[in-house]
Amino acid sequence: MEYRRLGKSGLQVSALSLGSWLTFGNQIGDDVAEDLMKLAYDQGVNFFDNAEGYAGGRSEIVMGNILKKMGWRRSSFVVSSKVYFGADGGRKDLKPNETGLSRKHVIEACHEAMQRLQVDYLDLYFCHRPDKNTPIEETVWAMNILIQQGKILYWGTSEWSAQEITEAHVAARQNNLIGPLMEQPQYNMFHRERFEVEYKRLFENFGMGSTIWSPLASGVLTPKYLSEFPEGTRLGKQGLAWLKKAQLTEERLEKTRQLYALAQELDTTLPKLAVAWCLKNPQVSTVILGASKPAQLSETLEAVSVTPQLTDEVMARIEAILQNKPVQPEW
Repeated sequence: MEYRRLGKSGLQVSALSLGSWLTFGNQIGDDVAEDLMKLAYDQGVNFFDNAEGYAGGRSEIVMGNILKKMGWRRSSFVVSSKVYFGADGGRKDLKPNETGLSRKHVIEACHEAMQRLQVDYLDLYFCHRPDKNTPIEETVWAMNILIQQGKILYWGTSEWSAQEITEAHVAARQNNLIGPLMEQPQYNMFHRERFEVEYKRLFENFGMGSTIWSPLASGVLTPKYLSEFPEGTRLGKQGLAWLKKAQLTEERLEKTRQLYALAQELDTTLPKLAVAWCLKNPQVSTVILGASKPAQLSETLEAVSVTPQLTDEVMARIEAILQNKPVQPEW
C-alpha cells in the first residue's frame, strides 16, 4: 500500500482508506463490516473514516466494537469522526445545542465519539459542514482546546468553501491557535470544480491535505448502471432520490460507457480506473473507499497498481471523454 503525508503534517495515511457512510450500522451487518475492516487493514489501509451522524451514531459503535475485537495496536491505525449533524436518533429528535459547531457541541460530540469508537483520542476530527450560526473563531478555539487536552491530534473541515477555510486559518493565526489541516470534499471524474479550482490556493498557501469521498460518484462510475437501473443499490434507497437525480444523467451514463471501454482496453476495471484517476492528483492525500461487500473492496484496493498506467496520453483520452476540465482563472 502507498502512504502519503496528510498535508504539511508528519502524519502518514494510506493512499486508500475505508469509510462507513451508508454501510456500517445501516446497509450491512456487523459481520460484513468486520470483514471489510479486516480486509482493509491486512492490505495496508491505516485510516478508517466515520462521523457522529452516520446511522445516528451506530456506525461509530460498530466500528468501535470491531477495533476492540481486532486488538490492533492503537499506533497502527488512524480513525476519524465528524461533528455537526448530531447523533442519537436523528436530527428531528435533537435539541438546539446537540448540533452545529458551537464550543459546547464540538467538545461534547468529541467525548461521545471517543466512547462509541472506544478510543482514548481521535486522530482526525472534522467539522462536517460549516455552521452559519457559530463564529468560526469559536470553533477554532474549541478544536484547539481539544488538541491541547490530547483528545484529538488534527482537525479539519468537510465541504467548507475556500473562504470559510481561509477565515479559520486567519482566526487561528491571529490567536496563535492550530488551524485546520485537512478538508474532506467530494471529488471524482464528474465533480471537479471546487477541488481543482476553488481549493487550489488552499493547497498552495496553507499546505492542506485532503481525504476525498465518493470517488465512484455514488456508484455511477461502475458497470452496474450501464444498461438499466438495478434494484438494491444505494441510489435506489429511499431518501436518496436527490442523489439519483443528480448523478444518473444520460450524459454521465454515456461518458461512463466510454470510460468503461477505456478501462477494458487498459486491462483493468472501471472502478479501479476511477479511483486511480483520483490518486493521480497530487493534492489527494487519501481516497476514502466505500463498500458493502468484501469483493467490491478487494477490487478498488487494487487501484494503486493502476495509477502508473495513467500516462499523459491516457489522461488526455480521459479528458476527451469527460469534457469537463475546470478552467483556471487567468488572474
